[in-house]
Amino acid sequence: MSDKIFPKKPNYIKEIFKEDCAVIGMIHLRPLPGAPHFKGGNLDEVYDWAVRDVTALEEGGIDGVIIENAWDLPFSKPEDIGFETVAAMTSVANRLKSQTNLPIGINCLANGAIQALAVAKAADLSFVRVNQWVNAYVANEGFVEGASAKAARYRSQIKGENIKMFVDVHVKHGSHSIIADRSLADQTHDAIFFDADVLIATGTRTGNETEISEVLGIKEHTELPVIVGSGMNVNNAEKILSAADGCIIGSSIKEEGKWWNPVSKQEVLKFMKEVQTVRERGVRFD
Repeated sequence: MSDKIFPKKPNYIKEIFKEDCAVIGMIHLRPLPGAPHFKGGNLDEVYDWAVRDVTALEEGGIDGVIIENAWDLPFSKPEDIGFETVAAMTSVANRLKSQTNLPIGINCLANGAIQALAVAKAADLSFVRVNQWVNAYVANEGFVEGASAKAARYRSQIKGENIKMFVDVHVKHGSHSIIADRSLADQTHDAIFFDADVLIATGTRTGNETEISEVLGIKEHTELPVIVGSGMNVNNAEKILSAADGCIIGSSIKEEGKWWNPVSKQEVLKFMKEVQTVRERGVRFD
């Protein structure tokens, strides 16, 4: 469908991560200035936590990382995300870049597509994740609309076309009742039509496994890469990555399997061993 309007896009998973099936590790930032749980003072604790995580991820063989303001609970709606969040995430991203050669992306919660693009431009990051690109949902933050129209224009205004848009087809932590008349195929086409670069299949909550039918249902209707955005672990890696073009992984590679804990290098190594098995076998199904 998209080729009739836009030229066929490169495979940005392969282009950014140099792998056909890439693994992106989550760095859940500690509370930032402006968030209720920020302790005050400077950003040293936030930075030290993030550096420890990125070191464990890189030494474990991960292909890239994404930073997210996961501790800024409760999350603000996009229009209420403050300048202090953008400034803090930019500062942390720039400092992380000095500690790793891995590609870095950013997700600014909740659905702060424009804020994420601002950080990515200032810190020269490779991609942003937008959880709600098209349509509208009732989420924990309230009624949240798709960000694509404003975000695409903002990316153009800042000359940020090098920043790639990784977008969820469905939304975690949200009700799909508003778009119940939009099939998975329809929503996939919506995301393509609104110029996404990479599509994300995800579960209903952080850490919940993504159904293989969701992955295959999206892939059936697009030539864009499709990655999995939640619920990856060492036990389902072979099954899911035989279909997907990669994944974002967080909870299962943290100590005790909890997203708020530090990254465990040993868990990363175990997961990447399974990924290597998939890569070496080279068998993918659609």
